[in-house]
Amino acid sequence: DVQLVESGGGSVQVGGSLRISCTAPVYAYRNCMGWFRQAPGKEREWVASVYTTDGTKYYTDSVRDRFTISQDNTEKTVHLQMNRVTPDDTAMYYCFVDDPTLNPPLLASRCGSWNRAGATLDLDYWDQGTQVTVS
Repeated sequence: DVQLVESGGGSVQVGGSLRISCTAPVYAYRNCMGWFRQAPGKEREWVASVYTTDGTKYYTDSVRDRFTISQDNTEKTVHLQMNRVTPDDTAMYYCFVDDPTLNPPLLASRCGSWNRAGATLDLDYWDQGTQVTVS
């Protein structure tokens, strides 16, 4: 099992900024990590991901110019810096990591592929989620 530890989240005003972070175990870090989010009554949607082995980043269109995903290789942590937030960003944010047993080329190709129906079914490792509320 892969245990992820998420921190951050909370309440923020419209137009403000917030950062959430997610730490993975050493053996699972060189991988694809990122976030999905789920608003009440809606399906879980992919937000952003990073292939930590080479730093390639991916974003969904609605956050591309406002959110930044980054990594800290020493701490085995990825961060999601959320700027110019809007009420539409209100959701539970779930950190994920892909299967560390997959070969690196497959991990790399999957990392930018989460913006599709059923993507959550292909991921096994999630944290408990952190609430972000914009008002």
